[in-house]
Amino acid sequence: MRKNLMFIALATIGLASCKGGFKKGDGGMLYNIHVDKPGTNLQAGDFISLNLTLKNEADSVLGSTYDLGHPINNIMQKPQAKGDISAAFLMLSEGDSATIKLSIDTMFKKGTPRPPGMKGKYIIYEVKVEKVIPKGTQTDAVFQAKVADYFKVQAEAVKKAEPAKIEKFLAEKSLKPTKTASGLLYVITKTGSGATPVNGDTAVVNYTGKLLNGKFFDSSLKEEAVKAKQPMDPRRTFAPIRIAVGEGKVIKGWDEGLLLLNKGAKATFVIPSSLGWGEQGFPPAIGPYTPVWFEVELVDIVKPNPNAPKPPVMPAVK
Repeated sequence: MRKNLMFIALATIGLASCKGGFKKGDGGMLYNIHVDKPGTNLQAGDFISLNLTLKNEADSVLGSTYDLGHPINNIMQKPQAKGDISAAFLMLSEGDSATIKLSIDTMFKKGTPRPPGMKGKYIIYEVKVEKVIPKGTQTDAVFQAKVADYFKVQAEAVKKAEPAKIEKFLAEKSLKPTKTASGLLYVITKTGSGATPVNGDTAVVNYTGKLLNGKFFDSSLKEEAVKAKQPMDPRRTFAPIRIAVGEGKVIKGWDEGLLLLNKGAKATFVIPSSLGWGEQGFPPAIGPYTPVWFEVELVDIVKPNPNAPKPPVMPAVK
């Protein structure tokens, strides 16, 4: 889980201006603890669940776990260097909130280039510690059981809240979708022509995917990624994707939804977690029991080539 923290730190960079109330820590770190609850500070080996927001020097939000809809969960590690994020977290306890500014020059030592686009003097975290489970002298088995119980309780709460989230989303968007027996919700926004695909066909699809709170997570369309202010990977090729329909290559909501469209059709799919990424989610963008929605366009339907070589038949094992 530490990798997730550092990924967010490096991929969504930034910092707010330094005003009063900050104290100096090691390695150029500055911190301001806004809420200081009674309790023992975090120790290496403890479990921590926290929400955080990252900002740039203009106070613009560049990344937030609140947008993702779920906190980051981590087993605390010993600081690897003076002024790293672990050192800051070890000053906090459950219920605390703080602003932490990390020196970019400290994070990227001499000879290590900054990632493209990382400007300014600091990276700033706005942090809220939601839960701490101390490791203490407990055995690993007892400690892990407590962490597992915490995840179970949190997952059940998220699962129970999912239907209400979907209803709220539909009301806000003024959508009146058709609901299939499996629970897929869809609205045809543009009718196509001709027959719909069948299992075995290849669907050529453009798509944009978002969480129900509007947070963008993927698209085949460059203009949508640019509009969502996503970092541009020069290796990424934006183009319609090709999906073998009915072969379980995509989430269940897509396998079912694509069979409802004909060539040229556009639709909105609202996909409950049972037809999406389920209880596991797809970290970091999609949490457990998280419904999503897609704007899709069926660009083309490619029929299988009847003259294509058949795969070899393996002899039966006797």
